[in-house]
Amino acid sequence: MNVSIPSALQSYTGTSQVEASGMNLADLFATLDARYPGIRFRMIDEQDRFRRNMRCFVNGEQVFELGRPLSDWDEVIILQALSGG
Repeated sequence: MNVSIPSALQSYTGTSQVEASGMNLADLFATLDARYPGIRFRMIDEQDRFRRNMRCFVNGEQVFELGRPLSDWDEVIILQALSGG
């Protein structure tokens, strides 16, 4: 599946789009971390939840649970939320 990577994490991937697979988001992020060590920790905290500044969308729908099932044709977009004033 196609995974869009935010600019803040492109230092890990070297690109804004990667191909990866997984039965669910947890598997997908484990696959990404195996390929790009350390990237998962930037997105997922120690309680296996998305970090406050990260957002994840599957086929345009925001997802909050890592157990969300995925299929090979899904599009996953990872965004880094901006904060401040």
